[in-house]
Amino acid sequence: MPEVRAPEWRRRLAILCVAVAGPALAAGAVLAPAAHAAPADDIRINEVVTTGSVDDSIELYNKGTAAVDLSGWILKDESNSSKYKISSGVTLAPGAVRAFDVHASFGLGSADKARLYLPDGSTLVDGFTWSEHSGPSWSRCADGVGAFKAAGVTLGAPNDCGGGGGGGTPVAWPGSGSVSTADASNVFGQDLSGLHQEGGVMWAAQNSGKLWRLLPNGAGEWTPDTANGWSAGKALRFPGGGSGSPDGEGVTVTGAGAAGGVFVASERNSASSGTSRLSVLRYDVSGTGTTLTATREWNLTSSLPSVGSNLGFEGITWVPDAYLTGAGFKDESTGSAYDPSGYGAHTGGVFFVGVEGTGTIHGYVLEDTGTFTRVASVDSGLDGVMEVQWEPQAARLWAVCDDTCGGAHRTMRVNASGVFATTAVYDRPSGMPDLNNEGFSVSGAAECAGGSKPVYWADDSNTGGHALRKGAIAC
Repeated sequence: MPEVRAPEWRRRLAILCVAVAGPALAAGAVLAPAAHAAPADDIRINEVVTTGSVDDSIELYNKGTAAVDLSGWILKDESNSSKYKISSGVTLAPGAVRAFDVHASFGLGSADKARLYLPDGSTLVDGFTWSEHSGPSWSRCADGVGAFKAAGVTLGAPNDCGGGGGGGTPVAWPGSGSVSTADASNVFGQDLSGLHQEGGVMWAAQNSGKLWRLLPNGAGEWTPDTANGWSAGKALRFPGGGSGSPDGEGVTVTGAGAAGGVFVASERNSASSGTSRLSVLRYDVSGTGTTLTATREWNLTSSLPSVGSNLGFEGITWVPDAYLTGAGFKDESTGSAYDPSGYGAHTGGVFFVGVEGTGTIHGYVLEDTGTFTRVASVDSGLDGVMEVQWEPQAARLWAVCDDTCGGAHRTMRVNASGVFATTAVYDRPSGMPDLNNEGFSVSGAAECAGGSKPVYWADDSNTGGHALRKGAIAC
């Protein structure tokens, strides 16, 4: 039987049914379409990976409005003798994606095809042809409906169509190129570093051992909260007090928000500035005093490669366990899938910290008792990491570099191998000079308007008397 596309298959099925129904149709009866005929054409090949750690993988996407049972459907390359049969019981919900590792059945070459058939093996549903290996992925942009392009590997997740591939060539900022100042003149001075936006509050860590609670003033600027002792920022201290203060470089909160504590990443103690002290500190910010003493310190120095005292932690963010387990995240410490239940109480997520001197992002389970376990080490691909930010709306991790890298930004997701891998590389916005930006924050979904939402940077050098700047990205 010759190969036919799904729409032609439906036409032939209708003709056959007319022949069988005959007199009933002639009498004015209406022929109902086969239950699976309409959804069949909604399944599309969405991503193909031909090389790398997850080579010979094909992802399918359901662009329709009804779930489709894929039991017995067949994937092929350019050879009709190559067949991968989808297992019984596999269903694809509307808007869902699912990747299939076809390596055991056939390989995908540098010039090849990926084809999808109904269970009869001859009715072609969709196909894609290429002339060179994926670099690293051939991804349909937009999902299910657009043309294929080179992109980062996102098997099992929405395609990252905003930019360059996992390795590589930076592309334009995924939003407006315009950037404006977001603070009044000379409010903070130098050394403003980590940022984290929590709804209508911006938390900001300053290298001089300060934590700021900032509020919007309605005129596009963030200003210090004037209540509860926050007007000049609050001084940070290590547990037990003592001399010196943490060199606060990054700040984040967990799913509990600030009520569960504000977490600061520090690279050293100002009283011993020549010695690394790579720590994450938790602060109770509910009081009215002007000094905050950490309620817990996780000193991670001994678990990490040695770096210079001013080349340590620069950013911190928290990623929920729910995303990590759902994405198949692999625990570096066990070599198996990450299992939160294997750890004690630990805020329900993993903290990811960026190291300036190595360009590496490390993930830690920080237990409430003070115990810690390193569960990930990710090469950011940057010469230095100045900030890391988790963006829940897009389920991606941002890694940001300052003028050391020309203001480069990278996004990452957990790939099919269970590790965070780069999905896109972006230049800084065209309207922003090459600043010493050590902080970056992404607004939440609630601030999306007209298809974009605000993002913010903290300039450690306070260029032109301004430490905060505002831009935008596509939602």
